[in-house]
Amino acid sequence: MSISQRIENLPVKRFHYILLLSAGLGWMFDSMDTGIVSFVLPVLMKTWGLTPEQVGNIGSIGLVGMALGAIIGGSIADRVGRKKVFAITLVMYSLATGLCGLAWSYESLLVFRFLVGFGLGGQLPVAVTLVSEFTPAKHRGKFLVLLESFWAIGWLLAAVISYLIIPAFGWHIAFFIGAIPALYVFYLWKYIPESPRFLEESGRLQEAEAVYRMVAGEDAHPLDANLSMDASVVHPKQRVNRVTLGELFSKKFVRRTVFLWLLWFGIVYSYYGIFTWLPSILAIKGFSLTKSFSYVIVMTLAQIPGYFTAAFFVDRIGRKPTLATFVLGTAASAFFFGQADSVTMILVFGSLMSFFNLGAWGILYTYTPELYPTRARGTGAGWAAGFGRIGGILAPAVVGRMLGASISTETVFLMFAGVLVLVVINVLILGEETKGRPMDEVS
Repeated sequence: MSISQRIENLPVKRFHYILLLSAGLGWMFDSMDTGIVSFVLPVLMKTWGLTPEQVGNIGSIGLVGMALGAIIGGSIADRVGRKKVFAITLVMYSLATGLCGLAWSYESLLVFRFLVGFGLGGQLPVAVTLVSEFTPAKHRGKFLVLLESFWAIGWLLAAVISYLIIPAFGWHIAFFIGAIPALYVFYLWKYIPESPRFLEESGRLQEAEAVYRMVAGEDAHPLDANLSMDASVVHPKQRVNRVTLGELFSKKFVRRTVFLWLLWFGIVYSYYGIFTWLPSILAIKGFSLTKSFSYVIVMTLAQIPGYFTAAFFVDRIGRKPTLATFVLGTAASAFFFGQADSVTMILVFGSLMSFFNLGAWGILYTYTPELYPTRARGTGAGWAAGFGRIGGILAPAVVGRMLGASISTETVFLMFAGVLVLVVINVLILGEETKGRPMDEVS
């Protein structure tokens, strides 16, 4: 029996929870760095006299970096391993966030936000691939949605930092705090092992066996997984050619690839278009920066039960129905949020929008790695995420231009609701159910 098959048959072990927490903290730092800029933008609009179009460009340039980072990072992870890419990208986006605090102009901030985005884009699909390859099929959906739930904690942390720090100490300090996660790489490098599925596919069978035994508790010394074993001990039949972009569109994978690319595009477009602009839109509606930040904190809190609800259903009723329901819920909430004309309605529908949208993200990250085999998982997930980031590049800029042209916020959110309805149709038509299916059966 292969190591991959043995992993599928394992019960959930202590290691799985440690991995979830460890990767989740990295995920939380990703979110914190992404969230901080959303809270800084309304301040920069006033401090630097930025136009709505320039604010949209700052949001979009990070997504340009994320698109390239996802494609390059995912492809490299299929060649050199998940762990190395996870660590390198963590350091990259953290240090680049600190550099944002040194930005002296609109143009310099664009450069630094691109670097932040590149690091973030490279890490996210690699992190979810790493966790998915350690987790048995029966529990994979729950674990990956719970991994994504750390995003809400990071965004909430960004909101709290911005609420407390920006008014008192200025926006620079918020970015400097965002550089602190770089120190976390020392823990990751020491205690997080390489994926045994990747090691097995690469022919590094002794290392794969060592990692498996550590996970299973058969040889439970954590450093065993990080030993540099004799690289010459490679099973010749285990060497495989890594997948190419062209193969993602071969008859074998084309339906899955088209489905995932459209899915990622729609969800990323709606998320970054809505949440990058949310504090600024509340400011445009006449609320003070302090009130805008506090309202966003309330809405962010709703993300956490959204994740847990998605985690509850994704392994019970399946990926397709859960995802379709959460995306449709996001569409309805976005429509009514655009119509809201009171604080109560803004908070209710803003919270529902967060609840459903971030729950959908958790399912998205569960679904994506399950649709490709191990040799193609990083590349397939990276290209899907990279294409999706095009939606994130467009959305903040589109909203900026719509607002700059005096188009109402009601129309802006009607547009987002329409995009999300199309996402639901894509899920129902092209999506396939992967609940409980071992990853080895994907071919």
